[in-house]
Amino acid sequence: MSDLVATMEKSSSSPTGNVKVTKDDWLNIALETLISDGVESVRILTLGNRLNVSRSSFYWYFESRQDLLAHLLAQWRDRNPRGIVERTLRPAPSITQGVLNVFECWVDENLFNPRLDFAIRAWARSSPEVRSIIDAADGERVEAIRTMFLRHGYTPEDAFVRARVLYFMQIGYYSLEIKEPMANRLSQVPAYLRSFTGKEPLDGEVEGFSAFINDISRALRKPAASRD
Repeated sequence: MSDLVATMEKSSSSPTGNVKVTKDDWLNIALETLISDGVESVRILTLGNRLNVSRSSFYWYFESRQDLLAHLLAQWRDRNPRGIVERTLRPAPSITQGVLNVFECWVDENLFNPRLDFAIRAWARSSPEVRSIIDAADGERVEAIRTMFLRHGYTPEDAFVRARVLYFMQIGYYSLEIKEPMANRLSQVPAYLRSFTGKEPLDGEVEGFSAFINDISRALRKPAASRD
């Protein structure tokens, strides 16, 4: 196992004594920097300056920059791939409802953060090791979607191709940075379902998905304090 992957499996010990910032503070600023500026900007001194603390604070929580990067990869792996896989396993009376369950990941950044995914993919262009981790995660997600199609009676070949189309279409949508109003996307959901599954949605399925989106929108409009 490589050093980076091995480090992803380790947990850092908590510090003793008084420090100005927490481990989460370091991780959050590193994650923000990764998303906004790329992995080359994730540097201990740069992050410390942004947090207004010395480098010594960093070493309470992490052994090295490599250790920090491994934690960022672990956060991505725990969030983005897991949300999609969990949605494919949710019981669904129809394949259209199953696909709508996956669609929830495309509208809720708590389930799938496209900016984080894009940042990890950009990192992978300069790191074969990260590339292999992404390829494995992509394979896991496609396999989970394929298995969902299989459960609803599709042939192995059909299930595989439909899974790839559903998943990689959305990744391409993010990569091309396509912007369109949510109302437009929602109006096209029945057509997307027909395209991905070859079937019409059952009564109430699209309405249920619309209600999910409305709940997400209301939660985002609430002040941060009232979300706790």
